[in-house]
Amino acid sequence: MSNDPLLQPYRLKHLTLRNRIIVTSHEPAYPEDGMPKERYRAYTVERAKGGVALTMTAGSAAVSKDSPPVFNNLLAYKDEIVPWVRQMTDAVHEAGSAIMIQLTHLGRRTRWDKGDWLPVLAPSHQREAAHRAFPKKLEDWDIERIVKDFADAAERMKAGGMDGVELEAYGHLIDQFISPLTNELDGPYGGSLDNRMRFCFDVFRAMRKRVGDDFILGVRYTADECLPGGTGKAEGLEISRRLKESGLIDYLNVIRGHIDTDPGLTDVIPIQGMASAPHLDFAGEVRAATDFPTFHAAKIQDVATARHAIAAGKVDMIGMTRAHMTDPHIVRKIIEKREDDIRPCVGANYCLDRIYQGGLAFCIHNAATGREETMPHVVAKADVRRKIVIVGAGPAGLEAARVCAERGHEVVVFEAASNPGGQIRLTAQSERRREMIGIVDWRMSQCEKLGVTFHFNTWAEADTVLAEKPDVVIVATGGLPHTEVLAKGNELVVSSWDIISGDVKPGTNVLVYDDAGDHAALQAAEVIAKTGAKVEIMTPDRAFAPEVMAMNLVPYMRALQKLDAAFTVTYRLEAAERRGNQLVAHVGSDYGGVSKERVVDQIVVNHGTVPLDDLYFELKPGSKNLGEVSYDELLSGAPQTVERNPGGAYQLFRIGDAVAARNTHAAIYDALRLAKDL
Repeated sequence: MSNDPLLQPYRLKHLTLRNRIIVTSHEPAYPEDGMPKERYRAYTVERAKGGVALTMTAGSAAVSKDSPPVFNNLLAYKDEIVPWVRQMTDAVHEAGSAIMIQLTHLGRRTRWDKGDWLPVLAPSHQREAAHRAFPKKLEDWDIERIVKDFADAAERMKAGGMDGVELEAYGHLIDQFISPLTNELDGPYGGSLDNRMRFCFDVFRAMRKRVGDDFILGVRYTADECLPGGTGKAEGLEISRRLKESGLIDYLNVIRGHIDTDPGLTDVIPIQGMASAPHLDFAGEVRAATDFPTFHAAKIQDVATARHAIAAGKVDMIGMTRAHMTDPHIVRKIIEKREDDIRPCVGANYCLDRIYQGGLAFCIHNAATGREETMPHVVAKADVRRKIVIVGAGPAGLEAARVCAERGHEVVVFEAASNPGGQIRLTAQSERRREMIGIVDWRMSQCEKLGVTFHFNTWAEADTVLAEKPDVVIVATGGLPHTEVLAKGNELVVSSWDIISGDVKPGTNVLVYDDAGDHAALQAAEVIAKTGAKVEIMTPDRAFAPEVMAMNLVPYMRALQKLDAAFTVTYRLEAAERRGNQLVAHVGSDYGGVSKERVVDQIVVNHGTVPLDDLYFELKPGSKNLGEVSYDELLSGAPQTVERNPGGAYQLFRIGDAVAARNTHAAIYDALRLAKDL
């Protein structure tokens, strides 16, 4: 048996877990009609196949109709969920993992205009900032009803084959009872800690009565809200002891912080540029104070940190949840002594930010996550070996090279720059986003192991490509900043890339015009503001940086607000002209009737990219398919068979920003979806 701390089994009550790594409960927003159907099941089972000891689904499954699913949650209050759960639990058990589900009532952390339009409720009328709904204050009949709903849901989950249920008690209704900030009830459910914890214990007692002792019950709860007037550390440790001493539960899953605002949520679940494992030591304090099975997860993104957590006795089971969205086979690779092959989580948080904008959770650089039914985590070998030439070593080109090489093809990559990475290398120049380079480094490492040939500092012309006698050419040349967006004065502006790269020195009074809404504008603004310059960020949209999304926006706002940057929405930069040694920005509005001027010394435009596609069009006439992609074949997972030019010598495709400006995930998905069938 291995002496690796992570690979030691752990006995939780009657359940033996095969190692110490878990996927904690989270909602990938894959349910269909509130049920864990094929997509949800395939995603969950893949992590079980990868070797994880315990996977927890749902973050969280709703137990009541007045807890409508703002994150496309599972609906545990419906009887029809049982057979869907059973299909999933049977498949997970067959793969050797245990499986649990998290149940919740969202309380005020939802909206009244979702689901059945029932009133949001909480132990006070105070709204949650993140969801903006003013709740009804609970009545006694609400409490009785919801306690029964929890018990009913737990019974359904046991019938569905779950090994246990975890209650979500941070930010949701149970925590809203416990926290003095959100509980304004009179006794017996408000006031003293005994009273504030009464609802939690009522729920556990009702569930335990239904499911019996041979079923795991746990709680994920905040032991320190980190808010003035809220549950502090001392009271949190007392809550931890009382949870243990109740005899109703089998483990504690420790959270530190609050999730009622975007900044609070981001501190609980840190993103790139923030400290790794920031709450691990605190979880260790809870374990030491209670001597009770303790779980924890919060930016445990690498194996070394997870191993330390177990070896140092901080926790009994360590969660690597976003890490398993990036690579579901972490445990298998540890067992096979292939830790270098683990695809790294770079903390981009594309997964969670998409959920909070109503989308499905996708990993920024594993396009198979959430698409397990159609996209492979392990690429199959091709029947025939081919020569494939790829132009461009950005994320699209590198993913295409990796996948083609996994298929067994001979792969040659040409890159004009001296290093791989494209726009990722540019964005990683920001100290806060430097982890993004892991997307490039991992692919380069995989490509080198697979024998891919790279030619850097090589501007590939058509002759360069044709000299390789390729069977397939993939153009992944990316794009160049698009700054030709003004009616007059385009020659007077610089791009966000110019600022980030250091090619252009920041001015002292700068207008950053952002018509793309992605990271580049805010990165450029931060570079400029840090010099002491005056910065205004202007957008024609009704909200700035919509492509950055909520949690990723938090570090930018913390930096830019301290630097006194100004944010202006709903105004459009229309033209620019020089006036002496200054620039005059002419500003209008899509809403009409507005004409303003800004006098500055620099204008920075962020308007996405235009494809760098000259090579593609030069190669197009000599190709068999004339560049055409059969979308039917692409979407069905079939090889590309289009032949419009029988005399052509090669198939030709383009991917990523060489087609149109999108994002890193889209570029990598382009590459995987095409290359897996070449």
